Amino acid sequence: MTADEIAFMSVAELGRAYRNGSLSPVDVVRASIQRLERLEPALNAVAQRLDEMALADAEQATEELRSGRDRGPLHGIPVAIKDLIEVKGAPTGYGSKVRPPAMASEDGLLVQWLREAGAIFLCKSNLLEYAYGIAHPDVGQTNNPHDVGRTSGGSSGGSAALVAAGILPLAIGTDTGGSIRIPASYCGIVGLKPTFGLVPLNGVFPLSWSLDHAGPLARNVTDTALLLEVLAGKAFPLSAPSLQGVRIGAVQFHCDSPELTPAAAANLAEALKRLEAAGAIVKRIDIPELTLANSELRRIILPEASVIHAPLHAENPAGYALRTRSQVEAGFEAKAVDYIRAQEFRVKLRNAVEAVFSDIDVLLGPSVPFPAPITDPEFTEDGEEGEMLSSGFANMTGQPSLSLPSGMDGHLPLGLQLTGPIGSDGKLLQIALGIEAALDAYRRPSPAAVL
Repeated sequence: MTADEIAFMSVAELGRAYRNGSLSPVDVVRASIQRLERLEPALNAVAQRLDEMALADAEQATEELRSGRDRGPLHGIPVAIKDLIEVKGAPTGYGSKVRPPAMASEDGLLVQWLREAGAIFLCKSNLLEYAYGIAHPDVGQTNNPHDVGRTSGGSSGGSAALVAAGILPLAIGTDTGGSIRIPASYCGIVGLKPTFGLVPLNGVFPLSWSLDHAGPLARNVTDTALLLEVLAGKAFPLSAPSLQGVRIGAVQFHCDSPELTPAAAANLAEALKRLEAAGAIVKRIDIPELTLANSELRRIILPEASVIHAPLHAENPAGYALRTRSQVEAGFEAKAVDYIRAQEFRVKLRNAVEAVFSDIDVLLGPSVPFPAPITDPEFTEDGEEGEMLSSGFANMTGQPSLSLPSGMDGHLPLGLQLTGPIGSDGKLLQIALGIEAALDAYRRPSPAAVL
């Protein structure tokens, strides 16, 4: 097979090819490197290439599979790791210039589990600086495989772009207010923020200890579930896709927002019709507390991030991008009473959202109210929700939340967000599988967009 033929194979397809001998992990890693070389630096998705490490691990995986040692579905599968997660023997740069990249002496726990499952680390992926809202000008924005004149989103944009561009099938991102789901939506792939605490964060540089999550990005729901099984250390078996009788709650605050572009609103309406035609029961859901979710989330992120960054800021404030530095410094001025009230609001919000799941199975809204913009939007204030319209509340509640493709606005992908009750990651993935089958909305980037 050529590198282009390998590029968009699923994890299951690669696994079958490995086990019938038509492909080896060495073949696939070489094809990934070849495609990466062709698409970089136009995408600017890679913080650190790990070619030598990846090829050595691919040789080992190939030999193990030939000799009968099978570590499972991810054995020999290339994965990208967001560059604020420690990978032993690789530098971690955090998308910043505050400090030079530092060589990691140990794997983060999720990386350790991936290594034990036989996954191959192809590269460290680019991100917004410390996952905090802006690309450092000396690092640059990661561009979208569907249109390299637009952003792939943040903060896990490098991970999303690498998967969407067919460089590799899986990547790891982090999500504090939508940083997995927003890039997944912009890039037309699947991104899951799991239940809070399901995926360990040991060896992941924090942004906000109350809100941080790590999770998978993939091109389909099945691959997402396979990656989550390793990240969470538990099985998430999927059955045949079906939406018959599935109760979907369309969130009014998200679905009826004036911030949706006409194309996004039309895509959402069409998606809901198709889901009903497939047997789902769609209800309109009003949760008044959602109107405050993102403003209260910011009252938590600001001081927590500033506590985390205080030593770095004291060491080299000029190393930050100006906007990152201003956010860190704003957090130093945050009032304790505002932080405590925001944490109290979290409990109220979580209870309000959990309560609606007595009548529905999943909440639904647009992942982002618009397709990928040219550059990453700033945090919005003064009543505007922006790209975090639908995503931030699930970081506040800790509920699992997933973005999957729902259609296109011209050549740009749009996404649908699904959120389930705490601990329902497996059920959420099963419903997402049914929606994926009903919408059939995944589209590869056109070759002209990324060449």
